[in-house]
Amino acid sequence: MDLDVLNMFVIAGGTLAIPILAFVASFLLWPSALIRIYYWYWRRALGMQVRYANYDDYQFCYSYRGRPGYRPSILMLHGFSAHKDMWLSIVKFLPKNLHLVCVDMPGHEGTTRSDLDDYSISGQAKRIHQFVECIKLNRRPFHLVGTSMGGNVAGVYAAQYPEDICSLTLICPAGLPSTTDSKFIKQLRELQESKRIDRIPLIPSTPEEMADMLKLCSYVRFKVPQQILQGLVDVRIPHNEFYRKLFLEIVDEKSRHSLHENMSKIKAPTQVIWGKQDQVLDVSGASVLASAIPDCHVYILENCGHSVVVERPRKTANLILEFLALLHSIDNNKKQA
Repeated sequence: MDLDVLNMFVIAGGTLAIPILAFVASFLLWPSALIRIYYWYWRRALGMQVRYANYDDYQFCYSYRGRPGYRPSILMLHGFSAHKDMWLSIVKFLPKNLHLVCVDMPGHEGTTRSDLDDYSISGQAKRIHQFVECIKLNRRPFHLVGTSMGGNVAGVYAAQYPEDICSLTLICPAGLPSTTDSKFIKQLRELQESKRIDRIPLIPSTPEEMADMLKLCSYVRFKVPQQILQGLVDVRIPHNEFYRKLFLEIVDEKSRHSLHENMSKIKAPTQVIWGKQDQVLDVSGASVLASAIPDCHVYILENCGHSVVVERPRKTANLILEFLALLHSIDNNKKQA
């Protein structure tokens, strides 16, 4: 073999080895950094851009794609201890010409965190209204989507600011009483009785606790490598003290049943999506909403847990699109009548 050719292969091999070694080093030594890079890459690939909006001295962080058009914009509110990027799995299956906005909830990720802020469900709804006004999203009524804690906030928002929204999707929302205790509620009761409330199952601090949380939230059993579990924990640990304070706030008397207390005020057409095997918030909550909201469409997903957005992203995206298409068709028929 010619020496120049051999040198070329050595150089090429070295060039390829550098990113491979960097990846392996990140995976083994800094898995949390790899997770952040993963979300950055996914946002970029899907065309989601990160922006900031300010209301007085309060900062909101959000991502968006598209521009307002003839179809309603969609605002998405994530759940407890999550962030705006949790919606990327659904964004992947939504049309690129839809105007999508995913915001970090109060105190989460890039949105301001303050000990003086009101993190009750009604307090969070007020903050989201400030965000909506900041970016002028309510120039036209928009479609609001919320999951878990974000579903609780979304429902209260729909009740308190009915002129802002044209329709609503609630995915396994919190804030409802249940006739059947979920596995999570039973665990909380046991922790309260043993005075170990600091060991909240949704606030893991070790890879083992993270694995347990994933099993609790998901019916689908994902095989997650130990290093990734460690990375997920490393990302969360600096925020765990805040998560504990927030959790105690949203399960307090003031917020525990906020959606239930406001659901009769919801006038917008509402879609409810729930995983049948939800172990965090029992699926019976869907019938509670259906009995109280006049125009309520319920979809129960088989073989699906609490993490509907992660477990069934394509199905969830399709259900939202079908719901919006149905409402558009009904609206057109009314205009022609």
